[in-house]
Amino acid sequence: MNLTLAYSPCPNDTFIFDALAHQKIDTEGLTFQIVHDDVESLNRDAMDGKYDITKLSYHAFAFVSEYYQLLTAGSALGNGCGPIMISKDEIPRSKIEFCLIGIPGRLTTANFLMSMAFPEAATKKEMVFNEIEQALLNDAIDIGLIIHENRFTYQAKGLKKIIDLGEWWEKKYELPIPLGGIVTRRDFDTDLKLKINRVIKRSVEFALENPAQTMPYVKANAQEMDEAVMQQHISLYVNAYSVDLGETGKQAVTQLYAIAADKKIIPSMYYPLFVV
Repeated sequence: MNLTLAYSPCPNDTFIFDALAHQKIDTEGLTFQIVHDDVESLNRDAMDGKYDITKLSYHAFAFVSEYYQLLTAGSALGNGCGPIMISKDEIPRSKIEFCLIGIPGRLTTANFLMSMAFPEAATKKEMVFNEIEQALLNDAIDIGLIIHENRFTYQAKGLKKIIDLGEWWEKKYELPIPLGGIVTRRDFDTDLKLKINRVIKRSVEFALENPAQTMPYVKANAQEMDEAVMQQHISLYVNAYSVDLGETGKQAVTQLYAIAADKKIIPSMYYPLFVV
C-alpha cells in the first residue's frame, strides 16, 4: 500500500524518517511517497486533508482533529526546546502588547503558546521562520518569535532573549512542551493506523541507534546549516517522546488542548486524540 507522507526538511524530521524513507527497516508492506515542506505549509495543507500522514504543529492539529488522529511516534516534544521571543534592543514584557511581532506562522505551536502567555500581543506579521532574525536586525519588526535551529544562532547575531516560552510552559504546568506531532487519517482502519505508528516508531529507533547512517539524508536537506547546529537540533527535538509519547507526553498534549479550549483559542476537539 502506498501512502503520502509529508514532513519538513529540518534535521529532526529527516533524522526520524530516514530509515523509513530509504527502506532501512521493515515497513510491513507499506511504501511512502515523500513530500518535504516547511511546517506552516504542512499545517495549511492539513486543513485540506492533502496527505495521508503528515507532520504538523500541535496547534494546527486542533483545527483538523475531525479528519486526522495523532500517532504516538514521531513527535517533537520535550524540555528546554520551546520557542523563544527575542528582540534587537531590550524590551520589557510589559511593552510586548505594543510591539510588532514576527511569527513563524499563525498555526504554529509557537504562536499558540505566545497567545496563551501574552493574549494581548495581537500585532503580528507572519514570516518564514528563518527570516525572522534578519527582520529584527533590519528593524522590520520589534520582536521575533523563533523556532527550530534559530534558538542556537540568535545570540551570535547580538539579539536578546525576552522570554523562553518553553520554560514558561514547563514552570507553569510542570509538563514537557508539545511542539509538533505526526498524524494520519482518522478514517483509516485501526490496523492500518497501528501499522503506520509501528513503522514510524521503528524508524525513530533505528535513527537513535545508528545516527551516523542518517546524517547523509539530514545534510542533504539542511541546506547550508552548520553541522554542529544540525546535531544540536537533533539532540534537542528527538528524544524518548519521539519514540513514544507515553503517558507523560499524552498528558502534556491533552493539557495543552484543555487550557487552549478554556481560553477559547481552539475549537472543540474530536476524540480519541491518539491512535491506540
